[in-house]
Amino acid sequence: MARRIAKAGYFCVLPDMYYRIGTLRFDLLNRNDAMTKVIFAAMDHLTNEMVVEDTGCMLAWIDAQAKAKAGPVGCVGHCMSGRYITTVAARFGARIKAAASLYGVGIITDAEDSPHLLLDQIQGELYYGFAEVDQYVPDHVVPALREALDKAGVANRVEIFEGTAHGFCFSERQAYAPEASEAAWARLFDLWERRLK
Repeated sequence: MARRIAKAGYFCVLPDMYYRIGTLRFDLLNRNDAMTKVIFAAMDHLTNEMVVEDTGCMLAWIDAQAKAKAGPVGCVGHCMSGRYITTVAARFGARIKAAASLYGVGIITDAEDSPHLLLDQIQGELYYGFAEVDQYVPDHVVPALREALDKAGVANRVEIFEGTAHGFCFSERQAYAPEASEAAWARLFDLWERRLK
């Protein structure tokens, strides 16, 4: 996915979300219950503030690269990173002008740092593409997100891809849905074309 973004002409940075706890690699095709517990433990060690800190470092690094164009930045997150693209789009509102989430989780929670509480700080545009069937996104989330985005006055597009399940953009997963995946890519590149170039 990072290569596809880079081939489209963007300076692309792919962070290692788990560097604080060492080098982790998961064999998702052979995933079992024990591995799932480890995956969720690794995901759960992260906080929104950790990702904000890392994003600040990445932006500073990008700014020091001669081949990176100065100006607005975009980001995309799948699954667990839905909450993070929302958070960093708010916390770096002057810089992040186009953020996309695909079947994102944790965007609306009861926690004090729930990303949806920051929507009024976003200066760019957000895109959210959800799966029709997603055990990780409760039914109330999409309507509540739409309402929160409208209330905050954020430029956005929220859609549900019919006939899809969580993970539909990953070709190596059983949930892969090629047509929906390509449509999501088209939405992402359209957003970035309009907001970043």
